[in-house]
Amino acid sequence: MARGSYQQFCPVAMAAEVLCRRWTLLLLRELLLGSSRFNALRRGLPRMSSALLARRLRELEAAGILVRRPIPDAIDACEYRLTAAGRELRPIVETMGVWGQRWVAAEATLQHLDADLLMWDIRRRVDVSSMPDRRNTIQFIFPERPAKERCYWLIAERGRDADLCTFDPGYEVDLYVSTDLRTLTEIWLGHASAAHARGTGRLALTGSRRLASTFDAWFALSPFARVEKPIVGRLLSH
Repeated sequence: MARGSYQQFCPVAMAAEVLCRRWTLLLLRELLLGSSRFNALRRGLPRMSSALLARRLRELEAAGILVRRPIPDAIDACEYRLTAAGRELRPIVETMGVWGQRWVAAEATLQHLDADLLMWDIRRRVDVSSMPDRRNTIQFIFPERPAKERCYWLIAERGRDADLCTFDPGYEVDLYVSTDLRTLTEIWLGHASAAHARGTGRLALTGSRRLASTFDAWFALSPFARVEKPIVGRLLSH
């Protein structure tokens, strides 16, 4: 019997032994969102150590939830793909996200600000089709953050996945987005609107008028942003 086993034949207990280890559900979230290489998974899980990530990947592979495949023409490189068993977990992970958005108090959520994670999520949700048909370089600036978390460059172009840089890529910046990390996280999660943040001076858009005027179109929110919280009832907090 594996260490930490519930020692129950119940299918819920057996599933929990595989899925409820620390970081496992978040790793599944990243795989379901399309990340397949180790470094991409690390960017979506910036607070998870490389050693623990490698261990969890091995555990999911042993459980038949993912397969590891070598990448052609790449030395010692591989990608991770979900199996049918892994893909079947999508509604479970999505339902947990809906529950968390609906029932966990917004203030509790906003105690865990993370610039790297926020910008990585923004990168994969940005709607490039709502931008001018050219390369668009947008610099996000968090003036209150430490130097390494102060500036991010989002590079978006139709027909290509958006890219995110933590160093100046050398392109002319089309739009500067200056705000504090909490405000942008509130907007991303649907707790506040960009229009209200601009009106109160907490969000400043400088540069391309077109990109500024279409911010609400290309800045796609979290997939859980439109989940309604209950009007009555006590919300959960930590």
